[in-house]
Amino acid sequence: MRAAASVADGAGALGAGAAGRRGERAAQIVGVAAGRDGDRARTVWQPPGVAQQRRSPHVESAAVQVRALTVPGVVEFTPDVFPDDRGSFTAPFQEAAFTAATGHPMRLAQTNQSVSRRGVVRGVHFTDVPPGQGKYVYCARGALLDVAVDVRVGSPAFGTWDAVELDATTCRAVYLPEGVGHAVLARSDDTVLAYLCSTPYAPASERTVHPLDPTLALPWPSDLEPVLSAKDSAAPTLAVAHAAGLLPRWDACRARYEELRATRLPS
Repeated sequence: MRAAASVADGAGALGAGAAGRRGERAAQIVGVAAGRDGDRARTVWQPPGVAQQRRSPHVESAAVQVRALTVPGVVEFTPDVFPDDRGSFTAPFQEAAFTAATGHPMRLAQTNQSVSRRGVVRGVHFTDVPPGQGKYVYCARGALLDVAVDVRVGSPAFGTWDAVELDATTCRAVYLPEGVGHAVLARSDDTVLAYLCSTPYAPASERTVHPLDPTLALPWPSDLEPVLSAKDSAAPTLAVAHAAGLLPRWDACRARYEELRATRLPS
């Protein structure tokens, strides 16, 4: 299946729902603009009161554009970047913006980093749910194509995907909730992918679907020969994984999301 053309609710609805849950701790949503694709809503998050403050390159005053993607629960974050004659500064992850968009804080159990040469494809990776593993990913060096695949059996978007260009210039990031498959392709040598993980690495719970599955038809560029690990090359297709009972179920994932949203925020 190919990616669906639009997102039903958009980031505005997602942010509003999360704001209601968080009460007085909710982030201030200061505007809505059309996304790059036109049909995907994007909100601009800023800390309360920042509109009256002079903009400066500090975490507490950086705005973040937030966009809900087609795969339910997958969110794109684009932070402000502040260049000067020394280089640049940005905050790829900002907790308040993340919590406003997802309805729960990011649990951080592990940070990972991979270095890939041009053409390397990693994925499609996911873990058993529960507990699953949420990932917040961004490109710290180089450029890559990041793909989120809905492998949750019973999901209204099952078998669809979203693709986002990540690079070290924009520092754009993507959040993939538990149960969503993740794959990347390095567009340049020495590309560094950094990601925050909600649970530790658990080899027994790790699953893979073949990134070249023709049914998924992921948008890998035709001018690059994909370089896969032995493990990913031997992975089953989505249909085979489904038949073998290896895929997470939508109801189990939804229960996990509700559990995360019920997490008590620190006062």
